[in-house]
Amino acid sequence: MLRSTRFLASSRAALRTSGRKYNTGGTGSAVLTEPSPSTRTLKYTYPQSLGNVPETQVTKLANGFTIATESNPNYQTATVGVWIDAGSRFETEKTNGTAHFLEHMAFKGTKSRTQVQLETQIENIGGHLNAYTSREQTVYYAKTLSSDVNTAVEILSDILQGSTLSQDAIERERDVILREAEEVDKQKEEVVFDHLHASAFQRSPLGRTILGPAKNIKSITREDLVDYISTNYTPERMVLSAAGGVDHEALVKLAEQHFGKMSPGESRAKQPKAKFVGSDLRARYDDHPTAHVALAVEGVSWTSPDYWALLVAQSIIGSWDRSLGAAPHVSSKLAQNLHKWGLANSFMSFNTSYSDTGLFGVYAVSEKTMHLDDLVHYIQQEWHRLAMSVTSTEVFRAKNQLKTSLLLALDGTTPVAEDIGRQMLVYGKRLTPWEIDGLIEKVTAQDVMKVAREYIYDKEVCMVGYGPVEALPDFNRVRSAMSPIYY
Repeated sequence: MLRSTRFLASSRAALRTSGRKYNTGGTGSAVLTEPSPSTRTLKYTYPQSLGNVPETQVTKLANGFTIATESNPNYQTATVGVWIDAGSRFETEKTNGTAHFLEHMAFKGTKSRTQVQLETQIENIGGHLNAYTSREQTVYYAKTLSSDVNTAVEILSDILQGSTLSQDAIERERDVILREAEEVDKQKEEVVFDHLHASAFQRSPLGRTILGPAKNIKSITREDLVDYISTNYTPERMVLSAAGGVDHEALVKLAEQHFGKMSPGESRAKQPKAKFVGSDLRARYDDHPTAHVALAVEGVSWTSPDYWALLVAQSIIGSWDRSLGAAPHVSSKLAQNLHKWGLANSFMSFNTSYSDTGLFGVYAVSEKTMHLDDLVHYIQQEWHRLAMSVTSTEVFRAKNQLKTSLLLALDGTTPVAEDIGRQMLVYGKRLTPWEIDGLIEKVTAQDVMKVAREYIYDKEVCMVGYGPVEALPDFNRVRSAMSPIYY
């Protein structure tokens, strides 16, 4: 709401200097008349602008390798990358950390390039080469000038199919990854969400960390890396995604040349559904300045029909940081309550989805460590309200905020390429912004209350506390409060 108010105020200020006309009435008073919207403004309405998004073209090679592009000739740069249906979830307890280890090894030299040659070639074209690993996906991508897309594709093919994985490089990289793990441990949000997965999805690959435990980082072998590549880096699990100044047909020819000879892999056994466990995990450090608390219930998969309604519910709860101020005036009732009683420094709602399950919850940070009971109470009170008394006005506002945030997240070739790659792996197609807009627009207040009753009302809850969390309420009390009757 505050952003909208500021936008309107600045628009009115602009009109004062560029376009307002005054007609003088018979009394000599100035009568303000606003200029009419231009034809151009009227022509491009919000729905029409969504429809003007460039088409996502998709081609699949004979071996199952997929190419998906969104071409925009107005861009002089492009992002191209390979999205792979493989992540830490497809590891064993012994090899946990292999997918992330491979991400590091990809840039340490191939059969046709040394590490120095690889880095020099990327620098010479002014490109940017990067990679990341998640629990269900691994990504290698390059951002370059449009004229260098062919070079980027060839390099991506080389590092994915021709990495030498030398023993010397493996040993050097162990220390790098161990230092990275130490840095991650300093980011308390990352620590809390790792604890949340470990507690909520106990005895499941989804509950393991992406980096893996230190003992695995020290013991992963070259054979583990080679085996993971042969099992998971297969063409039917790969998508070559590109956005910006790219030509689809040219990219298909490049894919044929560099990925067309890959042999399809064996059918991968379907992962058993990760079972959500109601649980309580507390890592107590009384000397830490702030308490970090996460509460979550089991959410839904990417493909669940309830996914969009839960996204709107997440938007209703919202997020807030006290350093930004404005809490008394924001739409989030949870933000208003936490600000009123000074119970949190910040909070955010989250709706994390995977192929077969998810986590829906709230993560909060507070220096009022003796009032964590009240903090948890107001979070659960807001969950209770979601199931019983959401208004159409709230849903209308939340849907607009959600659509805006999703569109803003597509600002640039890299996020667009990422959106295409992820959706191709998840849905087998690209949902256009217009389709997503329609799915969100269909959500009603009744839908939000329905999914809240189905996934939150009287359901198991996972609670994680980190820092000075002595004042966190008893878990049995938190669990009993999941029923609206409690209030």
